[in-house]
Amino acid sequence: MELRDALKTRRMTRDFADTDVADDLVGDLVDLASRAPSAGKTQGWSLLVLRDDARARFWDLSLPADKRESFAWPGLLRAPVIALSFADPEAYVARYSEPDKVHTGLGAGTDKWGAPYWTIDASMATMSLLLAAHDAGLGALFFAVFNGADEIRRHFGVPETLQLLGAIALGHPACVTGGARRGVSATRARHRASDIIHADRW
Repeated sequence: MELRDALKTRRMTRDFADTDVADDLVGDLVDLASRAPSAGKTQGWSLLVLRDDARARFWDLSLPADKRESFAWPGLLRAPVIALSFADPEAYVARYSEPDKVHTGLGAGTDKWGAPYWTIDASMATMSLLLAAHDAGLGALFFAVFNGADEIRRHFGVPETLQLLGAIALGHPACVTGGARRGVSATRARHRASDIIHADRW
């Protein structure tokens, strides 16, 4: 698939088939995504990949059974892989304390950074993973973990220093033409380039 086509046709998938996704394929997609830009090549991005019982436990903590009857996208719960995307702020402080970067002063602490590059880099890697999944014929959905985040961290032993960006559901779409209804936000008009670009002056 050409990059132009991937960008134009990628959509968030909310309805998944029960079909599994091989570990080797997930590894290949993550390897591709890891090629996203990374300040100082810090590579402070990591994924907690959940399958089977661990995936079920994630849903128990984030969407308890008594709330699922009214859940708008039940097909989302069939996704065989849930990957939690994390950024590591301390990895950037450590990297910029090394001899070739210490002159920047950014190794003194996260408060010295004008922008949180750990979040930026992990977000670019996450987006790259969504595109790689689409190119491989899979469906994917990035979604926020609004409920149960603290319990999820404790249950899976996630270090407190890591920043949780959100979750990625990954699997085969239940229907290649759409399946579950689209999110409400999908009806909003897409900004044109002329809405985004400020030429010469704001």
